Amino acid sequence: MIHPIILCGGAGTRLWPASRKAYPKQFAPLLGRDSLYQATLKRFAGPDFAAPLIMTAEEFRFMATDQAADIGLGDARVVIEPSPRDTAPAVLSAALLLAADDPDALMFVASSDHVIEDVPAFLKAIAQGRPSAETGAMVTFGITPDRPETGYGYLELANTPDGALVEVRSFQEKPDAATARTFLEAGTYLWNAGMFLFRASDVITAFETHAPDLLPPCRAAIAGGKADLGFFRLEAEAYGGCQAISFDFAVMEKAASVSAVPLDCGWSDLGAWDALWQVSARDADGVATHGPVTALECRDSYLHSDDDAMQLVGLGLDGMVAVAMRDAVLVAPKDRAQDVKAVVATLRAAGVAQADDYPRFHRPWGWYETLCMDGRFQVKRIMVKPGGVLSLQSHHHRSEHWIVVAGTAEVTIDDEVKLVTENEGVYIPLGAVHRMANPGKLPMYLIEVQTGAYLGEDDIVRYEDIYDRS
Repeated sequence: MIHPIILCGGAGTRLWPASRKAYPKQFAPLLGRDSLYQATLKRFAGPDFAAPLIMTAEEFRFMATDQAADIGLGDARVVIEPSPRDTAPAVLSAALLLAADDPDALMFVASSDHVIEDVPAFLKAIAQGRPSAETGAMVTFGITPDRPETGYGYLELANTPDGALVEVRSFQEKPDAATARTFLEAGTYLWNAGMFLFRASDVITAFETHAPDLLPPCRAAIAGGKADLGFFRLEAEAYGGCQAISFDFAVMEKAASVSAVPLDCGWSDLGAWDALWQVSARDADGVATHGPVTALECRDSYLHSDDDAMQLVGLGLDGMVAVAMRDAVLVAPKDRAQDVKAVVATLRAAGVAQADDYPRFHRPWGWYETLCMDGRFQVKRIMVKPGGVLSLQSHHHRSEHWIVVAGTAEVTIDDEVKLVTENEGVYIPLGAVHRMANPGKLPMYLIEVQTGAYLGEDDIVRYEDIYDRS
């Protein structure tokens, strides 16, 4: 079977404010009920594919496993990258892990945040590239361009693609508008989709030839790695010694022979808001909407609201993007969508929390969000998933009231353990050692009211934690 290798560590800052460092775009349901990550996993759920191997970051490990389990893929194998080192070390580490069991294991490398509308065409293209990969070829997949796109890299082909595998002559970086038009008119260029198919042993050999310096730290990171709560954690110091470099730069651009499968499947990497507009359903005036939105006399625009309580109204917009969330709003010309990354950098430099923090904070046990906050009090809504357990903890500066509004909480306060059901509440005195858990089979929701001189998240003394957090 083919082993899907899902790269799941990016931040997606060009889709701010819906995508942020704390909750990047691959985990967000931008085009329906499933997240982009879940849609990616579902593409590889057929009999030709083994359980996916997920390469992700420390802070996303529980989101990756929870979202996979939510769609019935509880057997996904999650590998934690201790630090971001770009895609080459991630691909090499995955290949080394697979090769330990089967050097000839076929691996298909894909990003977790791409859109593919025609899944049968996508699977057909993989089947088309498989025989070459099984005989030692390095196979990539290029998207047939339909416009002079400046946001993608390109594959230059040896000849015009006719639906069969074709030799790749060179990899081209993102072009300017004039060059992109030249590529489109030539008919011998494909968009570089960043998807690859090869045997584990063949890509390891390619690294030995073209990027040998990556092999010792990756091998050491695996040798020193350890199983941890169902994950495999690469050893941090060794992995941190890897050069941060993309797989394209490290290997594919230097490989002597690379073949491409032309792919026409409604693909997008959703790199910016204009790309989301491209793949969304649009009305007769070219307006695409998401969430509670009203568009009046608008044209060629994208309006997006992520909160049921946030009604977004666009009046007379032309070629615009408007994105409304509970804590941040973006309004920009659609043709400036690629510049949103610079906006995030500006906010981050100014110390604006919304640059990276998401209004809903995801934790291994569930999530919380702040409903109201002032100098000496804060009100939160908390969801604890079935079986979720918060750490045993105490606070130096605040006391808390918990009111259960759905489900049942098992509450520990010092030496007392009791069940608290809907419409019941408990008081947690300052300094008390306490914990909450959800012993039921449905999510448990509660309202927490904190009062005290300091309400920061760092006012936590942890005594026990089933998720091994310090």
